[in-house]
Amino acid sequence: MDPVALGEHWLAGLLLLLYTGVLLYHARVGQRQSQGMADYYVGGRNMGGVVVGVSFFATFASTNSYIGHAGKGYEYGLPWMVMPVFIVVFTYLSWTSVAPRLRRFTSHWDALTLPDYLEARFGSAGGYLRVTAGLVIMFASLLYLVAIFKGAGNLFQVFLGVRYEVAVGITLTVVMLYTSIGGFVSVVRTDVVQGILMVLGSVTIFYFVTDAAGGIGRLPELAATADTASLFTWSGGIPFMVLVGIALSGSLKLLVDPRQVSRFYALKDERSVRTGIWVAVIGIALIQLSLFPVGIYSHFLLDAVSDTDMVIPTLVNDPQVFPLWVADCLVIAILAAAMSSMDSVLLVGASVLYKDLVETFHPTGHPLTWTRVGVVGLAGAAAIIALEPPGGIVEITIFSGSLYAVCFFPAILFGLHWRRGSAAGVLASMGVGVTVLLAWMLWGGSGYLHEVFPALAASCLVYLLMAWRSAPALTSWPRIDSRE
Repeated sequence: MDPVALGEHWLAGLLLLLYTGVLLYHARVGQRQSQGMADYYVGGRNMGGVVVGVSFFATFASTNSYIGHAGKGYEYGLPWMVMPVFIVVFTYLSWTSVAPRLRRFTSHWDALTLPDYLEARFGSAGGYLRVTAGLVIMFASLLYLVAIFKGAGNLFQVFLGVRYEVAVGITLTVVMLYTSIGGFVSVVRTDVVQGILMVLGSVTIFYFVTDAAGGIGRLPELAATADTASLFTWSGGIPFMVLVGIALSGSLKLLVDPRQVSRFYALKDERSVRTGIWVAVIGIALIQLSLFPVGIYSHFLLDAVSDTDMVIPTLVNDPQVFPLWVADCLVIAILAAAMSSMDSVLLVGASVLYKDLVETFHPTGHPLTWTRVGVVGLAGAAAIIALEPPGGIVEITIFSGSLYAVCFFPAILFGLHWRRGSAAGVLASMGVGVTVLLAWMLWGGSGYLHEVFPALAASCLVYLLMAWRSAPALTSWPRIDSRE
């Protein structure tokens, strides 16, 4: 560690201790309120729209937004603003097309995880659908955690002079403790705190970066300069259809990612859904629309950046951009962004590990103990991989989003709104979708058309064809016109 950096940023150290204390307090509250699996996994299905709405946007807006996506604006320019627009639109679609029915259906079948729901919805002789879906979630969760660890490690390394490996270890210890102890209640309570910090932090970053760059109105200067003019053309930094594919795969997660849709399991009634919509949409809009332009303005402040994941950490550490006390506060806000996603991913991954994998083959009498062990194991594995990450933050998170889209989009969206469908159809759509996704990437087609387009089209087509040939499912189909 750099003693000089730690001495200069004493406020950040103090805030970090204070923040950790708040997290551990909520962990203790969560532990007291988690008396069974439903409490630990989905908060007893008794949460209001405001807290779940905040948790929804706080869970999504991780270091992939603060560091990864904000940095990519430096490389892709103004067209990159397609991404936040997609995110806001898909947040609204998630709360209107998925949340109401998924809340009712999971409550009706007492489903606690996404594979649990899929098996109840479609049936699955031998548990093949449950296990396959569980393995997909475990793999994608591991990838996502690696990306978040990378973002947190880069931030601490640049800002506090802490070695990358030590920074990953600190992040691991904190998030592992409060998530494993308190479960869903702890995660949502801390997300509320973290969500507020994230909104304030994102607006603060936009204000100080644009101010240091000379004001919001300076962008035309970049358009008039030969070296940066490509930032203002639709296919300058990246082919436009590839960019739209990145935006689509990143946004589809809001409809199908287990860490997002698991929030809907916890909503207590219809009124909570209607409230949560606007909390989630407004919160996500403030964060994304503040952060995504930052990379473009960074061209006035930084030269020849090769690793765009370092744009935000470098700016935060620059006293010409951020006063020292502001930078110290921002470190905590960005750390909150990392924690708010990590805790949700860890809880979802560990819940699936026990409920859909371990319990399927070897039921035990201690589900919460096994789930807590799963949190620790999954966090540790991700931290080890993050020491030598396989790619950049955006690339890793976008791939995990594409994987979720091709595997779960047909089953969730069509399965909620159409009675037809079968476990065999879901498994076939998953297999075909993943195969096309990987084949398209290996063939090199991603340079012209993002792999999510052909893979998602193939996945949906297979599901629809097999569902059309199947009988209408489920005599116990939940009522969809109920009002609590």
